[in-house]
Amino acid sequence: MTFFYLLVGFVIVQRLLEVMYAKSNERTMKSQGAIEAGADHYKWIVLLHVLFFVSLIAEVLFIQKGLGKAWAAFLVILIIAQILRIWALASLGRFWNTKIIVLPGAEKVKKGPYRWLPHPNYIVVSLEIAALPLIFGAWRTAVVFSIANAFLLLFVRIPAEEKALQELED
Repeated sequence: MTFFYLLVGFVIVQRLLEVMYAKSNERTMKSQGAIEAGADHYKWIVLLHVLFFVSLIAEVLFIQKGLGKAWAAFLVILIIAQILRIWALASLGRFWNTKIIVLPGAEKVKKGPYRWLPHPNYIVVSLEIAALPLIFGAWRTAVVFSIANAFLLLFVRIPAEEKALQELED
């Protein structure tokens, strides 16, 4: 269980640091005239992530204690996702955010993983939501939150972001 607490604690601290970084970037961008798009759905993304960690912790503590059968493979997937996350975050730099913040007149970032993928950070989140629980055999959390995340991304978040980016280019 120590490995569980360390790994989940690490990911939670990483998310909190990212939120602080995003808030700093948001202030900087808004001071330069940036606008926020899709604010109405942001609360649902935050809720999904909070409930994901609550569900993961509850499932591992009360139902599935210990490591899952293919835990090493899922740990490798999680590590690859973290590397891609850092690459995506570094590539966007001051433009990276957990919200949709667009700066009129700015060019769309097309470096790093954004050269090949339109939304690499969402791939990272999807991999993480599946892999982290499966390291510990918490398949219920992996399935429920993978479906919820896919719904939010495919039908809400990505269309809102694409619309904001399209308006930026117009």
